[in-house]
Amino acid sequence: MEIIIDSARPPGYRARVTPDSRTKPVFRVHGRSFLVLVLRPEPPVDEWLAELDAQVARSPTFLESKPVLVDLGGVTEADADLVWLVRTLQQRGLRVLAVEGTDPSWAGADEWGGAIPGGRSTGEVELPVAAAPAVQAAAVEPEPAEIVPAGLVIAEPVRSGQTVIYPAGDVTVLGSIASGAEVFAGGSVHVYGTLRGRVVAGFNGNSKARVFCRRLEAELVAIDGVYRTADDMDAALRGRPVQAWLHGDTVVMAAMD
Repeated sequence: MEIIIDSARPPGYRARVTPDSRTKPVFRVHGRSFLVLVLRPEPPVDEWLAELDAQVARSPTFLESKPVLVDLGGVTEADADLVWLVRTLQQRGLRVLAVEGTDPSWAGADEWGGAIPGGRSTGEVELPVAAAPAVQAAAVEPEPAEIVPAGLVIAEPVRSGQTVIYPAGDVTVLGSIASGAEVFAGGSVHVYGTLRGRVVAGFNGNSKARVFCRRLEAELVAIDGVYRTADDMDAALRGRPVQAWLHGDTVVMAAMD
């Protein structure tokens, strides 16, 4: 079963308010971006649905109520009834936004045919797996557990054109992030090498997230939708270890050396 996450970027960015913008009324248009799951059924569809059910059982909260784009490019009308398949996915708690890859002659194509324009694939993403509960002896008083946030560690550099999306927590890159690469984290982003691309921390509403890097050469740094581009960054910080955090509606950046 192939599950892909699509993301229009940057997600949920908010423009920073400047003193000049407060002196006159301005008509503003606000945009909002969402993560969309792209499901690609494969024949036999019954077995594919069984794999989907197994994945839902392993990580139920990840797929729950998520917007879905169904790509039927890998099946034929004989493999799956379009209306039945959409209803089956809806019964599993998935919100089907649209269906692509259908033939106009398929039954139900007039209702569900037509993909959402825009967006690009970010590649396959490994879904989180729920950890098995720890076994505790009944006669032993449990010790207070330390809460460790979920995190993704990337041992290799993130190359140009690659996009990493990890909504569950922090992302740590042991290498560098190349120009043209993107990293989106629900928590903080830690870069042990050079940050040349784009990083978005706290993209799902975490204003406490931070960005750390050993060498700042970034194209864009964002936290909870508020961002700074390379032109907005202090030239004195370029090439230095830097941390960034959110203060009100401003991304604050400071050297760590």
